[in-house]
Amino acid sequence: MRLKIRHTTRYQFEAPVHRGLQQLRVTPLAGGNQSVTGWSVEIDQGTKQLEFQDHFGNHVDLIALDTDTQEVTITCGGEVELVENHGVLGRHWGPTPLWLYKRQTDRTKAGVNVRRLARQVEGDSDLDRMHMLKELTADAVAYKTGASEPDWTAEDAVIEGHGVCQDHAHVFIACARVLGLPARYVSGYLMMDDRTDQDAMHAWAEVCLPDLGWVGFDASNRMSPDTRYVRVATGLDYSDAAPVIGTRVGGTGEALSVEIEVAQQQ
Repeated sequence: MRLKIRHTTRYQFEAPVHRGLQQLRVTPLAGGNQSVTGWSVEIDQGTKQLEFQDHFGNHVDLIALDTDTQEVTITCGGEVELVENHGVLGRHWGPTPLWLYKRQTDRTKAGVNVRRLARQVEGDSDLDRMHMLKELTADAVAYKTGASEPDWTAEDAVIEGHGVCQDHAHVFIACARVLGLPARYVSGYLMMDDRTDQDAMHAWAEVCLPDLGWVGFDASNRMSPDTRYVRVATGLDYSDAAPVIGTRVGGTGEALSVEIEVAQQQ
């Protein structure tokens, strides 16, 4: 399947930004079951300084914001060709050691409620247990748009009983690490069956299983990724894979808007 993607992020500020640097992780990862063609990143009121690959293998663009700007627009897009792999990516590779993906972070630290959820996981194999964990996560954290906070932890989401895809990924990852398996956060794009326009990227989790290597699990949709999923960035949690992070001087009164279009190309 070939997907065409266009992603626009717009920041508006009440007071001018005097200086600012931003890291962009918006370019899909090439390899595995996806190939990327014609991908571009354009910045209005900013200048690309350099691009590099971080220690998780993500493509990163570093941009400097124009002096005293009050609006910044980042537009990226292109086409991605995908082949079906049923969510199985294969063996671990790259400079990041596998053991690092067992480390808890502030967002994935397992509290009492996360550990209680992990203890419910059963199955004859690690793969069976992860599929059960996917269902348990979806049952424990009802999907509810706009009902969670961006800085929620996995424990927060389980306590509140609702959240979004970011929360599902954190809960799943926290439980998988409690069970002794390496797990990572994935940000990306998802082609919806009922619409083209979206207002946010998607998120899911991957676990490294002894016999299969990395396998994806999307608790929000109760499935493993198929050819509608485009992987963009990975990390220990959201903070490592966020599409835009950075720092600035000035720029108070921020307003953010995101427009994403994902459609199949014939």
